[in-house]
Amino acid sequence: MPVPWFLLSLALGRNPVVLSLERVVGPQDTARCSPGLSCHLWDGDVLCLPGSLVSAPGPVLVPTRLQTELVLRCHEETDCDLCVRVAVHLAVHGYWEDPEDEEKFRRAADPELEEPRNASLQAHIVLSFQAYPTAHCVLLEVQVPAALVQPGQSVGSIVFDCFEAALGAEVQIWSYTQPRYQKELNLTQQLPDCRGLEVQDNIQSCWALPWLNVSADGEDVRLVLDVSEEQRFGLSLYWNQDQGPIKPWWHSNLTGPQTITLNHTDLVPCLCIQVWPLEPDSVRTSICPFREDPRAHRNLWRAARLQLLPSRGWRLDAPCSLPAEATLCWQALDGGPCLPLVPPLPRENVTVNKVLEFPLRKGHPNVCVQVSTWEKLQMQECLWADSLGPLKDDMLLVETRGPQDNGSLCALEPSGCTPLLSRASTRAARLGEQLLQDVQSGQCLQLWDSDLGALWACPMDKYIHQRWALVWLACLLLAAVLFLLLLLKMNPVKAASRSRAALLLYSADDASFERLVGALASALCQLPLRVAVDLWSRRDLSAQGALAWFHAQRRQTLQEGGVVVLLFSPGAVALCREWLQDATSAPRAHGPHDAFAASLSCVLPDFLQGRAPGRYVGAYFDKLLPADAVPALFRSVPVFSLPSQLPDFLGILQGPTAPRSRRLAERAEQVSRALQPALDSCFRPPGALGTGRGMGPEAGVRT
Repeated sequence: MPVPWFLLSLALGRNPVVLSLERVVGPQDTARCSPGLSCHLWDGDVLCLPGSLVSAPGPVLVPTRLQTELVLRCHEETDCDLCVRVAVHLAVHGYWEDPEDEEKFRRAADPELEEPRNASLQAHIVLSFQAYPTAHCVLLEVQVPAALVQPGQSVGSIVFDCFEAALGAEVQIWSYTQPRYQKELNLTQQLPDCRGLEVQDNIQSCWALPWLNVSADGEDVRLVLDVSEEQRFGLSLYWNQDQGPIKPWWHSNLTGPQTITLNHTDLVPCLCIQVWPLEPDSVRTSICPFREDPRAHRNLWRAARLQLLPSRGWRLDAPCSLPAEATLCWQALDGGPCLPLVPPLPRENVTVNKVLEFPLRKGHPNVCVQVSTWEKLQMQECLWADSLGPLKDDMLLVETRGPQDNGSLCALEPSGCTPLLSRASTRAARLGEQLLQDVQSGQCLQLWDSDLGALWACPMDKYIHQRWALVWLACLLLAAVLFLLLLLKMNPVKAASRSRAALLLYSADDASFERLVGALASALCQLPLRVAVDLWSRRDLSAQGALAWFHAQRRQTLQEGGVVVLLFSPGAVALCREWLQDATSAPRAHGPHDAFAASLSCVLPDFLQGRAPGRYVGAYFDKLLPADAVPALFRSVPVFSLPSQLPDFLGILQGPTAPRSRRLAERAEQVSRALQPALDSCFRPPGALGTGRGMGPEAGVRT
């Protein structure tokens, strides 16, 4: 029984099954048509030249739909070729221009006439078949009796047997009439290879093909190549990118049989496997088994990198295409979510590994790029992090233009877009008239302009100064009195006024290590330092999410001149190496409140782009981690061993306000005593840090 093409395509998915194909005996091409029609296949090939469109003189037959079906054309029992059967569905197109012509056509086909004539519509249908590097065209003649001719109605179909094609080839099929009355129909199909079809014993080119099975090996994936001993074959792993050419990843010529292990961190959805015998003109079999693997999709987003480029450009680098959209958003100085600029700016589908331009006339530090899927926001990068300086306290105004040059202005705020001349209780509404004057006088920066509207960034500093000028004057007298009282305060109050902010990032390896981190954070608060650590902010982490919490804390710490402390542990080192795709990494699961894992997407770009010195400092505990375990990338900033280098560590943290060396040594001794009980409780013998396993397929080849 013939197998419809669409069922065959479904069967040849991730887990192909064996299907039986109809056999066509003999080398001759044939044509047959629906009952009531007559058809004829012209001998020999015809020129594949569609010609120009011409007007139909009246009702004509035209092809309306193409269908394909796979069959086997067999010369002998075990000598067959894959063949494509094509069905062309026909319909009547056009009307009689002269009613008299229609009447003559009807009378000629009237069976009640004494001598009826065989009136019919005749058409010449061309089928063009291309499969690189060959092309083949055939001409089909079909006639439809006048009784079946109804304009706009289907009259049946004609079936051609058949076009021979190579396994795994991409074929293109066109159909049109001669002369051509309408645009030609076309169809593109990717033919299957030896897998999944009942062809192994019928098509000789499949006899020597290596057969490949993919199975699980714990967390990893095992490729088993079932071939005879001493048979030589090629194996290639490549990234089959939808947007761009195939990108080879690994290739080797091997001798069977073989078992190859892939690290699960190497899996991405577009990773495909191609295998073929090392013989001339051999058939290649390709499979892409990881398209629906959740691990592959997680690895793909971990490998993706969003880069901001000079001159308002950006690019998303990833090994595979990403089903995501990119939008621009506005990040206000006071924090909060980044407000999408949609509308008026449109969302755009992401094209990976391609430089894209911001649709803006000017750059602004508060403009950010968001890349998101239908499920959630995946990554965000802001222009202030590149070269335009820190965030500004500017108000973004959205101008909407109507068809008759009547426009309106509103201010983008967390509650929505507030009209400037409204009675709302927001800051934009209170300053609506002043902001409108700023736009008209050219004091606002125009970021975007089109026939539909514009975007304006208006500075708000002067309004803040005007509003608080009288308040500050009224407070001067009170400040003078309070100044005398402040002079009488003890050192803790003075130190608190000069305390520096420190954001402590760590990997929650286990409960004892978290107690050690808590002891360190509590001791640093006594120096004094203003310490932020996720251990004390679990409620905020649950409400905001680890990534959003880290973004807010990092921005506040750096804007206040503080420092981010990276506390390295065995788990933290493993996470860093995993993100860097280091060959010796040992991947691990991330906890629900693991700010260190969430922060790596922003911390690593600072180190890779040379922005880390002066912002970051590293530390690790003597007994928990060897000195050479800290990745080399992070040694561009000072890295201290605790508690042996506590004085130097505390001096860096306190910055210019650090006390003299004697006082600093006393504080270091206090911190060391506070740490010792917690450090003893989580002591582990040397060698607790795993060495990991190698990445890449060559690490797991065994025969």
